This record gives sequence, structure tokens and C-alpha cells, in this order.
Amino acid sequence: MQLKETFEKVKRASKSLALLNDEQRNEILLAVADAIVQNKVRILEANAQDLAKMSKDNPLYDRLQLTEKRLEDIAADMRNVATLPTPLGHITKQKTLPNGLRLCRVSVPFGVIGMIYEARPNVTFDVFSLCFKSGNACVLKGGKDADESNREEVALIHEILEKFGISKDVVALLPATHEATGEMLNAVGYVDLCIPRGGRKLIDFVRDTARIPVIETGAGVVNTYFDKDGDLEMGKKIVCNAKTRRVSVCNALDCLIIHRERIWSLPAICEQLAEKHVIIYADNESYEVLSGNSYPYLEHATDESFGTEFMDYKLAIKTVGSLEEALAHIDENGSGHSEAIITMNEATARRFQAHVDAACVYWNAPTSFTDGAQFGLGAEIGISTQKLGPRGPMALEEITTYKWLIEGEGQTRS
Repeated sequence: MQLKETFEKVKRASKSLALLNDEQRNEILLAVADAIVQNKVRILEANAQDLAKMSKDNPLYDRLQLTEKRLEDIAADMRNVATLPTPLGHITKQKTLPNGLRLCRVSVPFGVIGMIYEARPNVTFDVFSLCFKSGNACVLKGGKDADESNREEVALIHEILEKFGISKDVVALLPATHEATGEMLNAVGYVDLCIPRGGRKLIDFVRDTARIPVIETGAGVVNTYFDKDGDLEMGKKIVCNAKTRRVSVCNALDCLIIHRERIWSLPAICEQLAEKHVIIYADNESYEVLSGNSYPYLEHATDESFGTEFMDYKLAIKTVGSLEEALAHIDENGSGHSEAIITMNEATARRFQAHVDAACVYWNAPTSFTDGAQFGLGAEIGISTQKLGPRGPMALEEITTYKWLIEGEGQTRS
């Protein structure tokens, strides 16, 4: 491996993090947060170089773009992480055996976490804050679209670490090449856990290629079901927020499922979507209703319209005749990320939440809330869509493991 020396350095540096106490970690996180705000011009200049290489029409442009406000929010999230309780040293189980051995299970860092992500320069700071707070070193593999931004951000982190006498090797940024991705995925003995954060193509590649443990995150095909007992005013706000707040993020709405008895509500639900120039791919029934009300950005849905993560101002609409049909549509087309129901019928909502197999299942709230910071976790390192291990927004507790500590007085086993 050409990057073996880098992985070795990070692995060695990860051991030094155990010597820091939580107060020291928090002090460094606060210093990095301050440096983000103080150096925002420098970071934005690097980001502008990345943005200049991407068309503004690209759905990833919004993910790639940093602004003064976004940098201030990133710094605020990092300060928030510093205020959170440490996830380390928690005793999760303890017992004394009949032979007198005392057993204690305590939370500890994974060691080295590898992160693979695309055009998301905010992830660099988020991952650093969560890994550092939880005592983990990190190996970052960003996409080429955000390489200038990522390199400037990591350089800034390194400057602060060196001021505090901490090895800069606790954070390493790999080259933005496919070869570097492959080397990380084969870094057995150096990288303890890999977390890919991006589209379905990236996640499938990582899962199929990795020889190190992987937690799947990211790809979100998100549905919202407007039930026959849904409140119209509530539904209008929820659908618009879920679809248009930020179209390029994984919790954005992709398909509105509507009960046939409430199809007359569609024009009102879609009023605000028209103002945002959302293209609607409507099935036959919803197309007839919306065309009759002259929705300006209307197209016929195809089979590919359902089960697609648009990451754009695009939305599919599916008409169903029952809750069971809605659930079947989600079963077939959802990705296990976030799903929602809009209804005033509690029994229907409870059935929906019990049946839907997703990390986050909402009742009368938009899926845009699927976010570590919104869940009170500080920042997030990703949103897990798998069932083994963490599920949903992953933050400090989700990137720790545990070990057993055993104490005795000379007992031996027969």
C-alpha cells in the first residue's frame, strides 16, 4: 500500500489521544471552532476554487458551497460538541461472579475511523469534532470536487493541534483519488471502522470492496404519506419543508404518497412547491388533478420516478387507496432512511410507525429533522441505514465501542 506509512502514523497517533482528558479535548475543540470563524475568508477562498469547477445546476453544488453563515453554524456545532458529556469511560454493565471476579464493561474509542465522503466540506469539521471528542483518530477521504476546501480545513485543524502539542497525525486527509479509497478499504490493522457518506453508488462500492468493518450511511429515498385524515394546512408546511429546505441532503423528500380520498388536496399542497419551481412527476390520477389546476412544472411519472433519490427540485407523487398500499409502496421503494405520515388519526399513525422499516419514522413532522444536531447529538458523522450496530443519526456514543475490565484475587479456572 502506497499510503501504508500514513495509516501507520495515524494508528500510532491514536494511542496518544488516550492521554488527554475531556477538558483538554474540549479546549482544543473550542480553539478550532474559534479558528474557523477567524479564518473564514481563507476557507471561503478555497471553497470558491472548488465551486468554480462545478456548474451551479449540479445538485451537489449546494452541498459543496460554504458561506459565512454555514461556517458560523459549523463552529457553533463544534462548540456544542465540546459541551456534551464525554462518551468515554461509561460503565455500561458490571457484576461480580460467584468466584469473586469483578467484571466491568466500559466505553472506549474505536481507535481509527475512516471517513469517505463526496462534495461535503462541512463533513471534514464535523467528523473531526466527533472523533476527537470521542478519542478517535480519523482518516478522511474527501471527493475531488471539495479537495481545495478539505485541504484548507485540515491545514487549519493541524495548526491548532500543533499549538497544543498534539500530533497532527490524529487527522489525516488522503488524496482525492479512487486509488486512495481502495487503499483505505484494505487498511486492515490500521483503520478500525469505515463510514461512507454519499450516494448509493459510493455506498455500494464501499460495502462490496471493503475488507475493514463498514457502517452504511447516507442514501435516502424518502417518502411522506398524506393520509385521508391528514390536516391540509399542516401537510402543506410539512411537504414544502421536507422537499425544499435543502434539496441536496439525504433527508429531503423524494416521493409524496397521497390517499385517493384526499387527492383534491393536491393543488393546495403543491402551491408552495410551484413557487420553488419543483418539477413534479405525477402518476395518472395525480397528474389529472394537477394539470387541471395548471401546475406549471408537471410531468408524467415513470417507473424510475419512484425509488429515486433526486437531490434536486424534483418530486414524485403516488396515489394509493389505503394505508396498506402506502406501506407496500414504501417497502418496495424506500431505503430505510426516513419516512413520514401526515394524519390526525392516531391509530393509523401508530400502525404506520410500527410497520415502516426505517431508521427514523415521523408522524406529523418533516423528515428534514433527521440530523444529529437536531436530535440533540451535537454534530453527526452520518445517518446509518443498517440494523447491525448504530441506526439513524450517529454521533459520539455511536463511534465508541467497549471493553471488559476484570479484577480478581488470584482465582484460577478449573
